Amino acid sequence: MNIDDLLKNKGEWLKSTGPDSDIVMSSRIRLARNLADFPFSHWATKKEQEGVLKVTKEVIMASKKMKDPLFLEIGGLDNIDKQFLVERHLMSKEHMIDAENKGVVVGEEEIISIMINEEDHLRMQVMKSGFDLKEAWRIINDMDNEMGAALDFAYSVDLGYLTACPTNTGTGMRASVMLHLPSLVMTKQIGKVLQAITKLSLTARGLYGEGTEASGNFFQISNQVSLGHKEEDIIDNIERIIKQIVGHEKSARETLFSQNREAFEDRIWRAHGTLKSAHIITSNETIDLLSLVRLGVDLGLIKEVDRTMLNELFIITQPAHLQKMEKKKLTPNQRDVKRAEIIRERLGGG
Repeated sequence: MNIDDLLKNKGEWLKSTGPDSDIVMSSRIRLARNLADFPFSHWATKKEQEGVLKVTKEVIMASKKMKDPLFLEIGGLDNIDKQFLVERHLMSKEHMIDAENKGVVVGEEEIISIMINEEDHLRMQVMKSGFDLKEAWRIINDMDNEMGAALDFAYSVDLGYLTACPTNTGTGMRASVMLHLPSLVMTKQIGKVLQAITKLSLTARGLYGEGTEASGNFFQISNQVSLGHKEEDIIDNIERIIKQIVGHEKSARETLFSQNREAFEDRIWRAHGTLKSAHIITSNETIDLLSLVRLGVDLGLIKEVDRTMLNELFIITQPAHLQKMEKKKLTPNQRDVKRAEIIRERLGGG
């Protein structure tokens, strides 16, 4: 398997097969781990970073939990390939910077991915479709146990797992869900929801995590604190709050549908019509219009479109994906033309 094979595959988290997948696109659990015998990545010398890469790569590639893993050395990739991995949520934007001695390993169906020498020596991630944090935790816990048996992780009896950022110390775990909340945005309730979760030690980010704003009505909600809490307690707390948010989104959809149905349906069908007929379309406009069409599919208004295909369109219409498909660099205008062409083909437009 090579990086181009990822373009042919559909990540499991995009398949819309998990619980509440009409509102919860994906569930993710990430663990931060460091090797006891090496300085943290940002303080390590190039030789020490090289040592971390060598040691961890050998263990990961021999893992029984990773089926046919793909290893990529980030320093050997061009900028399009790096951005491609970010767009697929397989690595962070930070991992693109100073890429020497950095790596990423991707497992089957892109469920498991591991960054090497990011902020921490290892950033292990599991992504599942829908609202499925407990299954994501089961998979990553097994992976962590296997890695921990082969590697000496930096650990304190008093503090737990030691990490480069103090907020990750303890369990080293960040659990998050990607929510599609268009109706809460339309009814202007989203502000209150986001304020409430902040008081409950959660945080909301955009489609591509830390440092990104919400677009397409997608919000990535995760825990802020790891220290002093058990993994199961963190997951239970997030699940309880997410269930409430899902309930609020469903109620908002019912309100919009019942109070001003004509205007609501018109907005959705206009978005659908634009996507089917546009010959030039930007990335930002695409994600906003796809969000409305996805809502129309969820409510049963648009029956000829598959939600899984829409989920895939959110990713493959991103700049690096378009250029990977064309196998060459494209100007912004060329990307806008290609993006519109792909959307028309998928939606059956002219």
